[in-house]
Amino acid sequence: MIEFVKSHPGSVLSAFELYTNFSYNPRYSQLDSVYSLLDSTAKASYYGRQLNQILQTAKLTAVGQPAPEFSCADPDGKPLALSSFKGKYVLLDFWASWCGPCRRQNPAVVIAFHKFHPKGFEIFGVSLDDTREDWLKAIKKDGLNWPQASDLLGWKCAPAALYGVKGIPMNYLIDPNGIIVAKGLFGQDLDKKLAELLPG
Repeated sequence: MIEFVKSHPGSVLSAFELYTNFSYNPRYSQLDSVYSLLDSTAKASYYGRQLNQILQTAKLTAVGQPAPEFSCADPDGKPLALSSFKGKYVLLDFWASWCGPCRRQNPAVVIAFHKFHPKGFEIFGVSLDDTREDWLKAIKKDGLNWPQASDLLGWKCAPAALYGVKGIPMNYLIDPNGIIVAKGLFGQDLDKKLAELLPG
């Protein structure tokens, strides 16, 4: 794919291929390097503009950057701000009741929570649900006993848009100072990273 893009820097197909392959969980440095291969014609195309938008969001949510602040309603309708977790490691976890991969990932997240919560680890779940009943039922069934929030707007979820989330599950690990230290941690990767940051 990269070779094709290098050979056809002005092709809309090149922009499309990059968009298709790099829109989910983009790494800023990687995306920036492949985006720079496109010429002005490809960058001005629909997919080129989409790539640029993803690139700008990825830059804001890259590892080492301050986690963008937001507030969203909890199950009781009260605003819950990301900044309220400052001082602890927090996993910002985007998921939904209707998302099969999310539900399959949840048991590993539950295990990590119970293992590391006593050491100062928190989770802030943000759901892309659009039905309150389904959302609350999934929280209870999966044992997600940590703060949850949702604006119940599905894929129009404001926090998800802020973080450029194009697919779920997706998560961001944020340190006590509010800096993103990792993203896209699933299964054993989450446990390993937390063990590294919260030993003992």
